[in-house]
Amino acid sequence: MTDKKQSIMVIVDGGYHPDAVELIKGIPAEITFKRISEKGCVDTIVLPELGIKRFLPINEQQTFSINTDKAGEYQFHCGMDMAYGKVVIK
Repeated sequence: MTDKKQSIMVIVDGGYHPDAVELIKGIPAEITFKRISEKGCVDTIVLPELGIKRFLPINEQQTFSINTDKAGEYQFHCGMDMAYGKVVIK
């Protein structure tokens, strides 16, 4: 994290590592997902409350800007709704 932006990397390998991401309210944030294997059903990431759904190609980074103006807990999951994680804004 810098003073102006929070950046988090989530490795996707049959699940999400880490599966819980904490962000500081009011500081702009980016979360990058990188799928490194074909294990599991995690080829799509869905953050329903944040309006994000995107395919995750193998070994490519997909970066999302996250609005951190509102504190809360936001779930994310794979396209089959079987692997889960969360974004917590404090």
